[in-house]
Amino acid sequence: GHIPCGLICHPDKEHVLYPLGCTVVIQELDSKKQTFLHGHTNNVSCLVVSRNGVYVASGQVTFMGFKAEIILWDFQGKELLARLSLHKGKIEGLAFSPNSLYLVSLGGQDDGSVVVWHVGKREAVCGSPASARSAGSATVVVCSSCRDEMFVTAGNGTIRVWELDLANRKIRPTECQTGQLRRVITCAKMADDDNYFYVGTSTGDVLKVNTNNKLMTDYGPLKEKFSSGVTALLLLKRGDLIVGTGGGIVALCKGSNYKVMKKIQVQGAVTSLTCRGHGHQFFVGTNQCQIYQINYTAFKEELITTCHNEAVHDIVFPLETSNLFATCSQNDIRVWHTPENRELLRIVIPNVTCHAIEFMRDGRSIISAWNDGKIRAFTPETGRLMYVINHAHSLGATAIAATSDCKRIISGGGEGQVRVWEIGKKTQKLEEVLKEHVAAVSCIKIKKDDRECVTASLDGTCIIWDIVRFTRKQMILANTLFKCVCYHPEEYQIITSGTDRQIGYWEVFDGSAIREVEGSVSGSINGMDITSDGAYFVTGGDDHLVKLWDYNEGAVTHVGGGHGGHITCLKICPGKKYIVSVSADGAILLWKYPG
Repeated sequence: GHIPCGLICHPDKEHVLYPLGCTVVIQELDSKKQTFLHGHTNNVSCLVVSRNGVYVASGQVTFMGFKAEIILWDFQGKELLARLSLHKGKIEGLAFSPNSLYLVSLGGQDDGSVVVWHVGKREAVCGSPASARSAGSATVVVCSSCRDEMFVTAGNGTIRVWELDLANRKIRPTECQTGQLRRVITCAKMADDDNYFYVGTSTGDVLKVNTNNKLMTDYGPLKEKFSSGVTALLLLKRGDLIVGTGGGIVALCKGSNYKVMKKIQVQGAVTSLTCRGHGHQFFVGTNQCQIYQINYTAFKEELITTCHNEAVHDIVFPLETSNLFATCSQNDIRVWHTPENRELLRIVIPNVTCHAIEFMRDGRSIISAWNDGKIRAFTPETGRLMYVINHAHSLGATAIAATSDCKRIISGGGEGQVRVWEIGKKTQKLEEVLKEHVAAVSCIKIKKDDRECVTASLDGTCIIWDIVRFTRKQMILANTLFKCVCYHPEEYQIITSGTDRQIGYWEVFDGSAIREVEGSVSGSINGMDITSDGAYFVTGGDDHLVKLWDYNEGAVTHVGGGHGGHITCLKICPGKKYIVSVSADGAILLWKYPG
């Protein structure tokens, strides 16, 4: 939801496209079926579909000084046609010419050039610096509606109309005059007859510019400007303008004074407006990762897609059910319905981050560990706060687990302490503090008989505790930051993993190492989960891959690629129907468990 104009309704009126991390998602509107375009090596920064719907182009960001690629895709075949690379650092904007002859690309702030590509030949025609030295950088590019040879770029204090001279392979700009106004342009839309175009500004007004004489004809609203700036524009066939703002308002404007006729409020700043067909229906995308569908006549919003807009830290299934699961992120916990892939409940605690969650075995509460050092419990149906344990940990609570009789909670903190809490009907009492770890506790697992638990920590140790006598039984040392630990279902072995990319098998009885296998070629392993029969386990981490392993062989049997960010946690659902994995780009991916 953070990409400007990232949500696009395809001209066939049946699909929407949006970027997610380094993938592009194509979703059918009716059946909700998704296809993924994989090919980018880093986050996608812009996306565009040609007017005839044949081509899709996407640009990415990359590291300073390296080439950022544009990928040209075939929509029907969902396959990669060409990689176009000239710009450095970032692709800021893309636009197809009306007959899909050319693709115009705009480089980011460190690149500052605009390039015209020939779509058929898959090569660059010509390029030029995007803005004058006296002006700021250009961030928006739109093509003409009728002529392939004309396009417009705009940005900080600059609006330019360009003409392509194909014979001499040159592009020639003309500055547009806006009189006394100084504006930062955030979005632009070209009229259907090419005579004028509209630009939205960060000040909160809309400028109308004549394409022929390059002069601003009018601007508005004069009195009440849109708060937080205009962030998206949509021009309807009847000449009405729909304006999306940084304050989350979608407004219908009419006339040369841009009078607001109707308006609605959505959650988050509007980043995309896209119409389905001729504008009887349109979609709104916001940076809170919400997609709304709006009917033009009724002008009422309907929420169709939601997700986390920050990194997801944990995921958990209730006992013996695969139809529900909960995830936690910055500011909120959400409960999802697996068969319909929709959000059932959202528990919002603003300005704090939830690090870990757990369903109590009796299903009466969701317990959660937060970075303000508190443990909070909520009801799973309504999300009502049941109790808070204040000052549970001094450097934030980082891990949590509950015993199967639901009478005790074990929590780990950023300072390394493991604390055991006694949970009564109305009381929460600190029973014991176990001080051994010297860095944050990353994972806690409890044995089925509630007499023993294992804690993994970033200090390079895993400790097996007796939680009846509150003593240390065994300590496992390794040259790594442990991120995850799992008991084998028969509870005589544990498996661990972390930043050294090794998966370690250990004896519970004496803490001795059984074997080590390399879990990943690059990047730490952040999450693992084991099947209920102990035959297989899954791992995921910074290499963006979900791997299914045979426990006894210590070998990978299946690999799933699809995440656009670091995988932070993953779980096999009860009944082995799905694997659900969550990542740092806010995505939740459902995988079919291999038969």
